[in-house]
Amino acid sequence: MFLCVCIFSGEGSSCLKTEMVDSQYYLPNDIGISALDCRVAFRLLSPKEQMYAHYLSRASWYGGLIVLIQTSPESANIYVLLQKIFRLQAPQQLEAAATAAGLSAEEYQAFLVYAAGLYANMGNYKSFGDTKFIPNLPKEKFKALVWESLAFKQSPGDMETLWGCCCEPLYSLEDKQKQLGLGEKGISAYFSGNCCLEDAEFAQKFLDSKVYCTLERSGYYENCVELMTQIQHYHSLSGKSEVCCGKHEFEDSVFSVKRGDYAFLMEKVCQNLEKAKDYAANENQKRMLEEYIRSFTCGSVEAHKEGSRYWIKDKGPIVESYIGFIESYRDPFGSRGEFEGELKYLWVNMMMLIAFNNPVTLVDTQLRPLCLSLSLSLSLSDDDIRQTEGFKNVSLGNVLAVAYATQKDKLTFLEENDKDLYIKWKGPSFEVQDDKGKYNFDQTAVRNPETGELISSWYKGSETWDSKFSTIASSYEECRAECVGLYLCLNKQVLSIFGHEGEDAEEVVYVNWLNMVRAGLLGLEFYTPESKSWRQAHMQARFVILRVLLEAGEGLVGLRECTGADGRPDAVITLDRSKIYTVGKSAIQRFLCKLQVHKSTADVEGGRALYEGYSAVTADGTHNFLRLRETVLLRKEARKMFVQANTYIKGDAVELVEYEGSAAGLIQSFVERFPDDAEEVEAQLREMTCMDSSCWC
Repeated sequence: MFLCVCIFSGEGSSCLKTEMVDSQYYLPNDIGISALDCRVAFRLLSPKEQMYAHYLSRASWYGGLIVLIQTSPESANIYVLLQKIFRLQAPQQLEAAATAAGLSAEEYQAFLVYAAGLYANMGNYKSFGDTKFIPNLPKEKFKALVWESLAFKQSPGDMETLWGCCCEPLYSLEDKQKQLGLGEKGISAYFSGNCCLEDAEFAQKFLDSKVYCTLERSGYYENCVELMTQIQHYHSLSGKSEVCCGKHEFEDSVFSVKRGDYAFLMEKVCQNLEKAKDYAANENQKRMLEEYIRSFTCGSVEAHKEGSRYWIKDKGPIVESYIGFIESYRDPFGSRGEFEGELKYLWVNMMMLIAFNNPVTLVDTQLRPLCLSLSLSLSLSDDDIRQTEGFKNVSLGNVLAVAYATQKDKLTFLEENDKDLYIKWKGPSFEVQDDKGKYNFDQTAVRNPETGELISSWYKGSETWDSKFSTIASSYEECRAECVGLYLCLNKQVLSIFGHEGEDAEEVVYVNWLNMVRAGLLGLEFYTPESKSWRQAHMQARFVILRVLLEAGEGLVGLRECTGADGRPDAVITLDRSKIYTVGKSAIQRFLCKLQVHKSTADVEGGRALYEGYSAVTADGTHNFLRLRETVLLRKEARKMFVQANTYIKGDAVELVEYEGSAAGLIQSFVERFPDDAEEVEAQLREMTCMDSSCWC
């Protein structure tokens, strides 16, 4: 679908140019925005637990601002521009200024939706899909509103400077700026503008040689590579840094390692973690926080791993937390972590906790997962910690409750008789799915179960899963996890743990598999034909699984194109439930084994060939996936945004403040998020952006 919009050719110009702009680069005015419900959960916490949750959430929100810098060169400036406007005029108050500036009601709503989207995604690229979104109103109207705002009237010079810094990239849809990526495939704040994949590979080679796990940004200037560390130091705590700053000769280049980019925000994080320690429920929580503070203060990756060990030991806590530079989805090379932990007020649903932790004889006790249903979100711990010491799985209770509230008339690509089942069982089905110079194996005895031959590759020295498999690592691992879920849900004992028996259990299995094949089709939205690249790890993984199940044949999965009731292109995907336990199970078992073997043996060449083969989106073969992608885009529904509460200390108690599920409510929640130091925070964000500006010249 395309929209016809008027775009001004330049500042102050009266010349209009009409362009056809793909609607995927806008957030629709009627986008779903829901408040995440945590009121009951929060009230059930003791006063001590509420204080613990409060300080963890403060640490998370301060650290979350780093994502603005990690997302795009302009995100922080846009954030500051909006914050300055809304701090002086709430959305309802600003409406009069919008009218005076000549905006229609629809245009003002588009402005609010854009602002809400910027806050919800912590940047102007979608956090799920990595596509840029721009305001759905002409640039001149946006500028007129800024000029009419009270913020501009009070500080015209400052606001004009801010507008000048971000107005062009705010609206730009040049090919390279349409999505996050590396080189000509997109924009990435993890690398300077002149970096390509070969540069990233060379930088990773240097990092591996120095045993650096997470260095954030690489900038190439002639023959010197500049690296800025992602975990930053501040001087209020003592400790020796693991990061070796200075210049390092490596092959034919010189690497210059610097640190301190995020010192202001990381100091805020650590200050709040220090305060949270006073309200920790046990020694494991206290030691966990101490290690996280040491990690964020001294740049120690090992300290964060040690914190993760204490996190794993803290079984069944009332308040859960996890914080740091965790997932590497948005690094186009696949090894640098994005800051996580900004979602807060974490409360364990005790009944679900009991169900998830029922002893499972199918799972090795060493690696038995501790699964939680939380009031908000967490991430998994480091991969090597998961493999050797255990892990926790996380189910986002209140997020899923909102996200899965699907209206039947908006449920695409399913037969009518599947839609009611899908709506009823999608939620329950998701709960079911969800170097020391020595070798830790005998090289003369370990054989490849696929070939029967002795293995010929493995991880060496400081090599890790992410550094070896790089660009496909995140999606590959998501695919492996999804396959495990599909396979294990076929076990009746597993289903009974979740309270599903008999006919209900069979419905859960069917909808779980049906959801996966539908998600595989929907995943085409996140593929970019021009660069032949995927923008979202989970959706690429689900498309791969769809391809595997289609390839299994025997009528297991059907996919046909058709014409919808509205006369436009449509598609229907079907699943033969009678063949799930035979054809489906066998196909997933074989594919999962291949994925595991390639990962375990560090067989990058074989793993890439397998995964990229199934990831290919072409017009050839039985199904024209490029044409189906156009159908998916035609009928896509915008991803929902969530409004989160704030907490404040009043006297000796913690007060929870919630907001309505609307663009205005989401905006107000952010305006009130930093009540004591908003101007200082905004000044620091502008300074950080200015420091990085040379990377984009």
